[in-house]
Amino acid sequence: MKEKLTKEAKELLKNLIETPSFSSEEDKTAALIEGWFNRHKIPCSRTNNNVWATNKHFDETKPTLLLNSHHDTVQPNNGYTKDPFKAIEADEKLYGLGSNDAGGCLVSLIATFTFFHKKKNLDYNLVLVASAEEESSGPDGLNSMLEVIPEIDVAIVGEPTLMNLAVAEKGLVVFDAKIKGTPSHAAHPNNDNAIYNTIDVLKWFQNYKFEKRSPVLGDVKMTVTQINAGKQHNAVPAEVDLVVDVRVNDKYSNGEIAKILEDKSPCSSIKARSLRLNSSSIPISHPLVEAGISLGRKTYGSPTLSDQAVLSCPSLKLGPGDSTRSHTADEFIYLKEIEEGIDIYVQLLEKVL
Repeated sequence: MKEKLTKEAKELLKNLIETPSFSSEEDKTAALIEGWFNRHKIPCSRTNNNVWATNKHFDETKPTLLLNSHHDTVQPNNGYTKDPFKAIEADEKLYGLGSNDAGGCLVSLIATFTFFHKKKNLDYNLVLVASAEEESSGPDGLNSMLEVIPEIDVAIVGEPTLMNLAVAEKGLVVFDAKIKGTPSHAAHPNNDNAIYNTIDVLKWFQNYKFEKRSPVLGDVKMTVTQINAGKQHNAVPAEVDLVVDVRVNDKYSNGEIAKILEDKSPCSSIKARSLRLNSSSIPISHPLVEAGISLGRKTYGSPTLSDQAVLSCPSLKLGPGDSTRSHTADEFIYLKEIEEGIDIYVQLLEKVL
């Protein structure tokens, strides 16, 4: 059965690649995923462009394990030399937009869920969610499903990790900051030029170190990513706008990071856009992690954001493919990675279910 599901999963991935599914425009790929469940006679539900299902013998007295990955993609970049919407097999690779991030993970988890769907006497219930709007952190993605699906106790989030165990993931807070000064004509003296005032502020952001270091995720990483000021050559502007990207380790909540920057940063004002994308983790002692380690998988902390950020339960990021290929031109996944992904997912769950 596993070999048959693996073959079908590859075909589903090819169909997903050839069906554009930018964030909030995933209706056609949602229909493809519904088609899989219909063919396998598995009842499923659809909420907006999220498709979800539970195992046949769901038991409310048991804890619930979520299997999740997303079917939306980013826009293809200008570096593509191959058609991003054509599934091309070459050199044991499958090329196409979304093949690695996160189509390979998604179809592997769908196949794994299907493998276990009818099994009786499982220790966990299973819920599969093929989610939308992950790439945009949109309002109608996995976050919108948490009040729709049964309450979950632990999750596997499918993202490309080379099938190693990402036991923690950094959170994200984006800040908008202002540095103010005195507006003036460029020809006149001005000791309060907002642009010059920004120099010391930028140095502060460059040099500031948050005290708490995580053994898994390392330091909090803070980066100024955008700067904007002025509209004409002969006028000194009244203010400079900055955007600051902060990747938060598991030693801080996003709210704590916001309070520190509000109190300590030398900006005229600084405000977080959102505090909802928190860091996430799972104990090394959790049966899922122990099962993965017993299969020879390595553990690490991930610097990249995923749908884990909207979950409050312990969660493990695990999937076929390589994160460094995500959002690159001529994106691809090795076909053997899908085979390995399904095999390891099944072996992992057989140890805990």
